[in-house]
Amino acid sequence: MATYQEFIAQNEERDGVRFSWNVWPSSRLEATRMVVPLAALYTPIKERPDLPPIQYDPVMCTRSTCRAILNPFCQVDYRAKLWTCNFCFQRNQFPRQYQGISEQHQPAELIPQFSTIEYTLTRGHTAPPIYLLVIDTCMDEEDLQALKESLQMSLSLLPPNALVGLITYGRMVQVHELGCEGCSKSYVFRGTKDLTAKQIQEMLGIGRLAGQAQARGNAPQQPQQQQPMNRFLQPVHKCDMNLTDLLGELQRDPWPVGTAKRPLRSTGVALSIAVGLLECTFPNSGARIMLFIGGPGTQGPGMVVADELKTPIRSHHDIEKDNARYMRKAIKHYEALAGRASTNGHTIDIYSCALDQTGLHEMKYCPNLTGGHMVMADSFNTSLFKQTFQRVFSKDLKGEFKMAFGGVLEVKTSRELKISGAIGPCTSMNVKGPSVSDTEIGVGGTCQWKFCGIYPNSTVALFFEVVNQHNAPIPQGGRGCVQFVTQYQHSSGQRRVRVTTLARNWADAQTNIQHISAGFDQEAAAALMARIAVYRAENEEGPDVLRWLDRMLIRLCQKFGDYHKDDPNSFRFAENFSLYPQFMFHMRRSQFLQVFNNSPDETSYYRHILLREDITQSLIMIQPILYSYSFGGTEPVLLDTSSILPDRILLMDTFFQILIFHGETIDSWKEQKFQDQPGHENFKQLLNAPQDDAQEILQNRFPMPRYIVCGQGSSQARFLLCRVNPSQTHNNMYAWGGDGGAPVLTDDVSLQVFMDHLKKLAVSSSS
Repeated sequence: MATYQEFIAQNEERDGVRFSWNVWPSSRLEATRMVVPLAALYTPIKERPDLPPIQYDPVMCTRSTCRAILNPFCQVDYRAKLWTCNFCFQRNQFPRQYQGISEQHQPAELIPQFSTIEYTLTRGHTAPPIYLLVIDTCMDEEDLQALKESLQMSLSLLPPNALVGLITYGRMVQVHELGCEGCSKSYVFRGTKDLTAKQIQEMLGIGRLAGQAQARGNAPQQPQQQQPMNRFLQPVHKCDMNLTDLLGELQRDPWPVGTAKRPLRSTGVALSIAVGLLECTFPNSGARIMLFIGGPGTQGPGMVVADELKTPIRSHHDIEKDNARYMRKAIKHYEALAGRASTNGHTIDIYSCALDQTGLHEMKYCPNLTGGHMVMADSFNTSLFKQTFQRVFSKDLKGEFKMAFGGVLEVKTSRELKISGAIGPCTSMNVKGPSVSDTEIGVGGTCQWKFCGIYPNSTVALFFEVVNQHNAPIPQGGRGCVQFVTQYQHSSGQRRVRVTTLARNWADAQTNIQHISAGFDQEAAAALMARIAVYRAENEEGPDVLRWLDRMLIRLCQKFGDYHKDDPNSFRFAENFSLYPQFMFHMRRSQFLQVFNNSPDETSYYRHILLREDITQSLIMIQPILYSYSFGGTEPVLLDTSSILPDRILLMDTFFQILIFHGETIDSWKEQKFQDQPGHENFKQLLNAPQDDAQEILQNRFPMPRYIVCGQGSSQARFLLCRVNPSQTHNNMYAWGGDGGAPVLTDDVSLQVFMDHLKKLAVSSSS
């Protein structure tokens, strides 16, 4: 029998799923005592080039309240050509095309290794993808030039049949016509007035043609066909030259900017017009609004700061003191836009490049609810932005775009389970069903969620509730089932359905608690608890969230630790729980929950990324990886001050930054240019080794991380010092046994002190 570690890895590889518990407690009461909720991290369209291409529609259960899809866990009667649904136990007849099946000739969806399978639906192709570029022109010439070049480059990466549109804005908002040759024509809107989709439709004259044709009594088919291909959204192959020229001629916003004033930017209205334009031309089809901003919105609805430079943009401190004047109104404006876009299946990306904040905190709902990207850099002229933007259009092994549109995830569960909610880049579709729980975690009250933009790494956390009563035991050897059904529009235009069906054993927590604890996945549990904490931190006070995390950790230690009452030294944790407290220690100190030294925009950006990445990346964000390079070789080392030694180079990966840190001795050798002298080739190799490894990470990650090289005592060493466990500080640096490592000036407690307190609280009879 494989170990649980192998079982977990195999399931993640095959189905893109990790559960916090791999053996499930069989009653509601016992499940609430498990502390960490029963939940899964699921990557709906994980790349699986090995899946067989299935060109027919899935077979569904005939019961109207169930509609589960045929899967390897169903019981099949090959002679009578019947199958029994493993969710509602309905007996169903196989359709006619399945007459030839037998135990030797099984269709792919019944073979156990295909617990995840993808169907390509035969019902017609959908519309081509649509890209609407919304560009801020209030920026430096250099930045604008770099952005124009990136956009011109991106046109060559788009599929030729994709539709593309252009809106530019400064003080006014301009919607550009792309159909006209020879002269550029645009419709100008005032930046202080919000418009409804209907008003935009009337002002731009979209949809008038069809109305006139019907009035004349002509057959309206012809204009109706051409209608969506309006003057503002044109196929790339038609308007490529025209749009390239248009972008090339873009000028900075011509309105004069007074001294000590910010330029007037109408970000809120520009985005509103973009949402309205797509809403009235292409509702319910795959579209992306790509918003490029070089500063905060300073006028009209959605403004985040006044145009006076003497009033700085809001900080966390201002928000706490309720001193952020425009924040609530702006959040309301952007949240409403995000809701409208997600209803129509449109994605909103925000590319924010500026040295100061641009209002991502207010706009966060736009990418968060629509599955869009949020990218943050210092300037459009940095490789960080250019490379990240190129990767938006990256392709898979088959040469197809990795981005997909209009995803809908439906979750089906067996009778003993209900679904409490989801946390991820999705919105609720408010579909009630028998499997929906009354207790909500995250976005609940539904069994279907919409992912307007979905990628091979998009990961959602799904939380379940065991509803089986304590006095109605599940028979020994029973299994609970969950089915995830994801429908989406592939970048090729096909509609596809990815179905993942899973089963896990039930166990009675009173008699078989050791079976349940053996199936605990500490990595999944840490990532899931981090998601709940971040979700709560959006609406609750920071200290309350930390207290909640601490309380949950103490309760978990009390439930699953092995100890004698009131004896902290006797405390032992099983191997598959041992790293969990460490993850929680780093989570408490991370930038997701500690807002000190971060702007509200940065906090929103970090949280946005955590809520959509898979387990491996989430754990790197929570507890960064540290590698050491020395003449003795390369090895992973503890994220601790004791790892900072003078004759070592360290490489730290925090997901957002890749940092190379040279110890004191190495740094002085480098200053003396030993690497360029003959006879010091091995030193040169030592300096290059971490750089080569860093390049590998930089080439594959999205968004591209910040690359930092620094030495001991330099200002940028702070990125390393704030993340390592402060086992040596200025308070204990002269203590016995404290040799080696570099002390960090901090009053934070170290992991050792944290663990001692945790053990004390866990074993105490009073807590």
